[in-house]
Amino acid sequence: MGKSARAQLNDLPDATDGLEKFAPQPAPPVVFTDAHGRRLTLRDFPGHALVVNLWATWCGPCVAELPSFAAIAPQLQPSGVLILPISIDLSGATAVRPFYTSHNITTLPILLDQNGTNMAVLDTDSIPLTVVINSSGHLIARLDGAANWNTPGTLAFLQSLDAAPPPSHSGFIPV
Repeated sequence: MGKSARAQLNDLPDATDGLEKFAPQPAPPVVFTDAHGRRLTLRDFPGHALVVNLWATWCGPCVAELPSFAAIAPQLQPSGVLILPISIDLSGATAVRPFYTSHNITTLPILLDQNGTNMAVLDTDSIPLTVVINSSGHLIARLDGAANWNTPGTLAFLQSLDAAPPPSHSGFIPV
């Protein structure tokens, strides 16, 4: 991670401080595609806890936050927690691929919502927005705005969402 990315992360609040936690409720019907155009929903990841982030390459706070997701993705993998960064860029993978390359992001999948329909599904009019879905498929937390997710408290919370990692073939998205 470059000096600029580290500096931006240091300016962001700890995600644990801004995370609104609540009683489990049904997960919203989030629909997106992967970089190959394959349609996916949250149900395609049974047994995994999910951190779903709506973002865009043109969104300054999103750009500041994304390196923290890239940093924690490998740390969370053994516990079965997946990071699903869903870009709302209109040009889809054409915008995200070079962005990932220029920011040295290699640990996150390219996921897309080019129509931005998940903003309405997740009841927001701004990004970044992050929701946490437990391994039972229930929405349990939400954070509106950018934060640093690569902190000890946030990692401990996310790693506690699954007691045991699910089978490696279940719902895995290669990066």
